[in-house]
Amino acid sequence: MSGRDVGGDRLREMQRGLRMAHPPDPEALAAEKRDLTELEKASPLRRTRAYLKLSGPGYMQSAMTLGGGTAIASLGAGAAFGYKLLWVAPTAMLLGIVMLTAVSHQTLSTGMRPFDAMARFAGKPLAWAWAIGALLSSIIWHFPQYSLASAGLVDIGAAFGQTWQPQYMSFVILAWAIGLSTLYGKSPTWVRLYERLLKYMVWGIVLCFGYVVFKTGVDWSRVAEGLTFQLPDSREGVAAVTLILSGLSAAVGVNMLFLYPYSLLARGWGREHRRLARFDLYVGMLIPYVLATGLILIASANTLYDDFAGDSIAAVDAAQSLATVIGPRLGRSIFDLGLIGMALSSISLQMLTCGFVATELFGWEVGSRKHQLAMLIPTPGVLGPVLWTKLVWLAVPTNIVCGLFLPAAYLGFTLLQRNEQYMGSDLVRGPRGRIWFLAMLGITVFMVVFLGWYMMQYGPGYFDTYLTSTDG
Repeated sequence: MSGRDVGGDRLREMQRGLRMAHPPDPEALAAEKRDLTELEKASPLRRTRAYLKLSGPGYMQSAMTLGGGTAIASLGAGAAFGYKLLWVAPTAMLLGIVMLTAVSHQTLSTGMRPFDAMARFAGKPLAWAWAIGALLSSIIWHFPQYSLASAGLVDIGAAFGQTWQPQYMSFVILAWAIGLSTLYGKSPTWVRLYERLLKYMVWGIVLCFGYVVFKTGVDWSRVAEGLTFQLPDSREGVAAVTLILSGLSAAVGVNMLFLYPYSLLARGWGREHRRLARFDLYVGMLIPYVLATGLILIASANTLYDDFAGDSIAAVDAAQSLATVIGPRLGRSIFDLGLIGMALSSISLQMLTCGFVATELFGWEVGSRKHQLAMLIPTPGVLGPVLWTKLVWLAVPTNIVCGLFLPAAYLGFTLLQRNEQYMGSDLVRGPRGRIWFLAMLGITVFMVVFLGWYMMQYGPGYFDTYLTSTDG
């Protein structure tokens, strides 16, 4: 067989789409695509109602990013700087959506699996850096997620006079996470159920923190001031820069960037779903994320800012400090439940990401026994509460370390965006294509420069101080 034949076979295999043990029903998928084509001519209201029923992958992204890193960065920003860093979360998410919109356009236009596409058309080093970064960040991130969820459960027990050990609560969380994660890939119906459960969790998180803010109040003039891209000037600059960088890295992580296109392919989405995918990113990802992070920051600023001293505050300490304002039992427990929901959703999605990475690296089918076993790769994180009593405070430096893998993935998708061999007739041309490409390139360069500058100026020394002052 000639080299050209081998290359053609490889390309056809890539175009086959995601390997699934239980793929979507072809007839149902064809009907869905016909409906979406008809909706292009429908009124905005009718189209929105239909899109809301079909949305899902965007909520998976929202559920994944609303984890321990986001919680700690938002709590720390509110406690240390009041409302001044409200602009960070929406800015970070908008930058991420530029990239994710391009990822959805590429994936849904070509039908190719992104890892193989990046290796072939942008370079194997970028593809492998993306996959390894997604795997490592999911494993590392498991530890603080379990610490956060366990601490929240223990604090709820304490509010009602119960003494629960965090290490035992951690294994309760593990059992829940395994049960939820293994739903994915068993059948298209289970995929939809999994996404629906995450959708409920995301809005549950928003409602929990919304209740807290309702009880503590909102200073709208300070909210407006906090959205003006200002930098704090009255406290240590390194703390502000760290929280800003942590927020930028937490909004769209490298593991999220891996999960997203594969969740699209698992749904069987194609060209007809491109507009739906954009809608899904804004409604399912941007809006819940901005609401949740803003509400956490406002609650923290309202109750902790005047008395805060230092670089960090534990999440359960924040819940306890709110007790006098929102109630010693119910209010405190609602805040804890919001934090627990953030950790639980992220845990299951990090497991799902590890499964997707393994299927790509080893050629396994999604939904197969091997795929389900691969989802257990990050489960040593269950030992987080056992190994470090305040491991949750690894959240901010972990955000930054994992953020170092992000530029490689961003660069890979930026190169794919203008690759005519890869995109074919779906290449976005003209002024719109150039603007989109330059935006992606600018975001990539910004991340490289900001991360590099920070690590040279503050990184190693600050990490040593930070971990020494906050660990156990």
